[in-house]
Amino acid sequence: MTPERYNRMLSVIKNRQTNLTVVMENVNDPHNISAVMRTCDAVGIQDIYILNTKIAKHDYFGVKSSSSAAKWLTVHQFTNAQECFTALRKNYNKIYTTHLSSDAVSLYEIDFTDSVALVFGNEHDGVSEETIALADGNFIIPQLGFIKSLNISVACAVSIYEAHRQKMAAGHYKEQTMSMERQECLLANWCAED
Repeated sequence: MTPERYNRMLSVIKNRQTNLTVVMENVNDPHNISAVMRTCDAVGIQDIYILNTKIAKHDYFGVKSSSSAAKWLTVHQFTNAQECFTALRKNYNKIYTTHLSSDAVSLYEIDFTDSVALVFGNEHDGVSEETIALADGNFIIPQLGFIKSLNISVACAVSIYEAHRQKMAAGHYKEQTMSMERQECLLANWCAED
């Protein structure tokens, strides 16, 4: 490994945000999952959660592709919503679902300087009622057209780039929140994968 590549890995680790995550619930298309993973990696999200209560567990996310983000992320997979939310509650103060409801807040009203998990649902059915009941609230991405939905990978990108904007303005990318032990573990794993 070249010194440049090693230094790039160190730089990426220093920008990882341990207080922001994405949860994908029953997302069918592995290409959508891969696209979400690439965006998560781009804004410094390390941990992502995949919740499959209605579909089979995914075994493939485009890992063999050179542009795959899966090898750089820590993927937590669950088949039980309550277990997933128990794990989320250990690390995130607020959990919001993307859901068109009368009590949904605008994406731009969420305080991403807090520790936040965002849940995105299935391509056809959205987020499940069980997950909505477990969350702290719902949010929507303001839209002006006739169609009131976006592809999951687009919705996720719009949402976490708003989080990135807020976190950047608050100086979160200048702070290191990941433990040294975890940084060393990630670096060892990345070096072995590269």
